[in-house]
Amino acid sequence: MRVSEYVRHDAVGLAELVARGEVTPAEVAAAAHEAVRRVNPRINAVVETWPAEDRPVPGSTPLAGAPFLIKDFGVAMEGRRSELGSRLAAGHVARSDSHLMRRLRRAGLVTLGRTATPELAYSITTEPVLYGPTRNPWDPRRGAGGSSGGAGAAVAAGAVPLAHATDAAGSLRIPAAYNGLFGLKPTRGRVSMGPALDEGFNGLAVQGGVSRTVRDSAALLDLIRGPEPGDPYFAEQPSRAYAEEVTRPPGALRIGVLARPWGGRRTATPVADALERTVRLLESLGHRTEEVTVGLGADWEEFVLANARLSTANMAATVDDLAAALGRPVDSSSLEPATLAAHRYGQRVSGPQFVAALTIRNRVARSLARYFSTHDLLLTPTLPELPPRLGAYGEGEETLDGLGWIARLNDRSPFTMAFNVAGTPAMSVPLTADIGTGLPIGMQFAAGYGREDLLFRLAGQLERAQPWSGRTPDVWAGDVPAAEDS
Repeated sequence: MRVSEYVRHDAVGLAELVARGEVTPAEVAAAAHEAVRRVNPRINAVVETWPAEDRPVPGSTPLAGAPFLIKDFGVAMEGRRSELGSRLAAGHVARSDSHLMRRLRRAGLVTLGRTATPELAYSITTEPVLYGPTRNPWDPRRGAGGSSGGAGAAVAAGAVPLAHATDAAGSLRIPAAYNGLFGLKPTRGRVSMGPALDEGFNGLAVQGGVSRTVRDSAALLDLIRGPEPGDPYFAEQPSRAYAEEVTRPPGALRIGVLARPWGGRRTATPVADALERTVRLLESLGHRTEEVTVGLGADWEEFVLANARLSTANMAATVDDLAAALGRPVDSSSLEPATLAAHRYGQRVSGPQFVAALTIRNRVARSLARYFSTHDLLLTPTLPELPPRLGAYGEGEETLDGLGWIARLNDRSPFTMAFNVAGTPAMSVPLTADIGTGLPIGMQFAAGYGREDLLFRLAGQLERAQPWSGRTPDVWAGDVPAAEDS
């Protein structure tokens, strides 16, 4: 299979070719490996590849035979390194499959490697010391977002059509927005985090994927959703497959528009213009939009402080466990400045402070639930700015404590984290681009708890009305002379 043909298909399309016997899983995997080889030297998105080991049954699932990459965080594959983007875990090998990995295998996906993540997924740019920076395929001088930046860059560049991602503060939606992809953060409890974890970051973290088409993300979520024994959360299962929802009309929706970020950060002009164009598109499709203000149930400083206490306390425990298991020190030889600061801050969080942070989590969830009792969806920009240049996000990080780092994260991504705190689904949709630079701009739609069905219906409608998968970045696996594509 030629790479020029391979990149024309999404994951469902590749699986359909396999099911019809037009190509074998091995031929698809070979094309994927070649695509990675072509683009990775320029974007540094994939940190390791390996030969195809999975043997999917053609036609057994909508994704059987499609190539896949897992993030180096949040999922464990037996016998493969799981380094979490950190020198602290360098060389660590997973002893068994996590629940998610077992479901990915049952889905018929052929996992070929792992993608870059910032250290312990604790940033919204992917520039770890362990691997070096991941670059944005649309402009390699800029970042690819994080913490699923490797996944976002790899999919955008055509290495694979679909990749695993996680999201605890926007880590799936941010790379989707910066790289021109579709990414949906599921409801809390939709996908198991086990067996090593009962929950990630006290329920803020979820599993998912990024893709070039809506139907790929829908098919993936259909195949990985559902609880495992012992899971602390349970989201009611949908009445029909999400893949079916993509083709169903959403009806006329009432959509609130939040243009100004929580916290008061100014939205950049190109992003504000993109939001206005999105509103016009929605209205042309028969939806009712209105500008709204949405309370968080806490003031911004309380919100940031609560998230800092939750995230750093979790980080401290994770770091201590890794250091003990691997026999390594917790210092600047093993951790980057922001992670080390988070560890120190988290060690000082008291029990009462931690419980108070959980109280803020509850207040945010109740406040957003009240909003969704009167509106179908909330529209915001996914991010208030275009992708920053590499190095910009980490400037001066050595001067920040754990609270300061989380405050920076929330300032640079003020629209995303509320939905992690509330546990509700949200998606980034690559509806438009900056007129001046051509850089993609993602629009975020959020729904009430358990309403991924509504998001997929709207996403399918938007994709049909304003297709985006035909847009390709500067670094694209299919862009090679015909003589080399054999």
